[in-house]
Amino acid sequence: MAAGGGAASRRLEGWAVAEPGPIGSGPLAAVRREISGPGPGELLVRVEACGVCRTDLHLAEGDLPPHRPATIPGHEIVGRVIAAGDAVTRFGPGDRVGGAWLRGTCGVCRHCRLGRENLCPSSVYTGWDADGGFADTTLLPADYAYPLPDGPDPAYLAPLLCAGIIGFRALRRSALPPGGRLGVYGFGASAHLAAQVALAEGATVHVLTRSAPARELALALGATSARDADDGPPEPLDAAILFAPTGDLVPVALAALDRGGTLAVAGIHLTDIPALGYRRHLFLERDLRSVTSNTRQDGQEFLVLAARIGIRVTVTPYPLDQAPRALADLAAGRVNGAAVLIPPPLPA
Repeated sequence: MAAGGGAASRRLEGWAVAEPGPIGSGPLAAVRREISGPGPGELLVRVEACGVCRTDLHLAEGDLPPHRPATIPGHEIVGRVIAAGDAVTRFGPGDRVGGAWLRGTCGVCRHCRLGRENLCPSSVYTGWDADGGFADTTLLPADYAYPLPDGPDPAYLAPLLCAGIIGFRALRRSALPPGGRLGVYGFGASAHLAAQVALAEGATVHVLTRSAPARELALALGATSARDADDGPPEPLDAAILFAPTGDLVPVALAALDRGGTLAVAGIHLTDIPALGYRRHLFLERDLRSVTSNTRQDGQEFLVLAARIGIRVTVTPYPLDQAPRALADLAAGRVNGAAVLIPPPLPA
């Protein structure tokens, strides 16, 4: 489907990172802006829902340096196409689409050519290099958008677009063997989705988190155990994923691995890692891996898998005008599952 969009001007309402700083300092500011587009290859999208990711919190608090001033965060976007720009053939007006973290790559560097576009030095990101989904309207590059089904509640689709995709890549990076024992450190939006994939594929899952509600959710989803991280898992692990942005947990998780186990660190930001002891933490071929963004192939594979296994998404919805409270709740660990912003509906 194609539609020549032309460059029209519309007014959006949303939230931008005005002055990065501690969440208590109020780094978000309400904004009203003119939005022009769509340009060639772009989609003008009315946002139906946008997940609130820990990366948004890192951007707001300045853990990740801003790439441009007063950017609208948000990269778990579900919306309807208002108009499609020139050269767009995949989508047309009315289609439901998803916008994710990875927004663009060069397509010609060695990493892109090898299918590792997540490592492209020229990669750009939604809500960091361009305005994202903490708004009622946004622009998305059509080549990096995902087709989404019409039926599901958009609030339940939104977390799949980053929390789900990144959790899926982290699971694959953890090299979990078939029927293996997986440890999950931290149990928020991404972790509760990745754990379900592991369980569906026959793994034994042990969750390590300080949050009592998160432990309850983990057990309800099928985890074999749910404990505080300091207590450790009840058996050695074949693989582990660290979702909590806490470097102190790296040696803890490495020490819980069995021989030949792998720890994947899923976050874009992590506090400093304490000194590691070679024999205690890395000897016997234990591996420590990072996870960097995702490829579009990751996204496509995960969305198909999520639909097939009937993944359960636990969400805490917030009206768009309560975006600061959603970020504050995320920072304080008060969100069970995934926080999702819901813009007001279009006037009838």
